[in-house]
Amino acid sequence: MPKFRLVYRLSFSCPLSKLYAEKVATRGLCAIAQAESLRYKLLGGLAVRRACYGVLRFIMESGAKGCEVVVSGKLRGQRAKSMKFVDGLMIHSGDPVNYYVDTAVRHVLLRQGVLGIKVKIMLPWDPSGKIGPKKPLPDHVSIVEPKEEQLPTTPTSEQKGAKPEAPPMPQGTPVPTA
Repeated sequence: MPKFRLVYRLSFSCPLSKLYAEKVATRGLCAIAQAESLRYKLLGGLAVRRACYGVLRFIMESGAKGCEVVVSGKLRGQRAKSMKFVDGLMIHSGDPVNYYVDTAVRHVLLRQGVLGIKVKIMLPWDPSGKIGPKKPLPDHVSIVEPKEEQLPTTPTSEQKGAKPEAPPMPQGTPVPTA
C-alpha cells in the first residue's frame, strides 16, 4: 500500500488526496483476486494445470455456483493453445450475466511469451446481498409447502350481509300446460 501511495502521488501530483483500501470479504468469490493469485502462481513456476485446478477448487469451496478459468498462450512448446477449466454452473447469456458473473482478465509475462488469464465466477444468490446478488435467477422455482386446512367437525352456515328482499332469479307467471 505505501508503494501504491507513492506512485499515485507522483503520477497525479495531488498532495491532499487520500486513499482508502478495503479488504475483500470473500476473496474466493472475487475474480480479480483469483486472477492475480493464478498470475503469481504461474510467475512462481508452478505448472499451469496444477495452478488452475488449485484456483478452481478454492473458488468452488468458497461457495461459488460455478467457475471457468481459461489460460491461453505458449503453454508448452512453440505453438500457442488454450486450456479451459470449468466446474459447476455458468450462465452465458441474458441480463442475469451482468450481476451474477464476475469476470477478470490478466496477462502474465513469462520467458517464452505472454499468457492470458481469464477468470469467470458465477456468484450464488444471496437475499442479503453480501456475497452475491439480491435478485434471484429468473428461472428459479421455489416450491412452497401447502398449509394444512382445518376441516370443521359440524356443518355450519354463515350469513353474509342482510337477507335479500327479492329472489335472485325473476319468476314469471306459470304457463298452463294442456
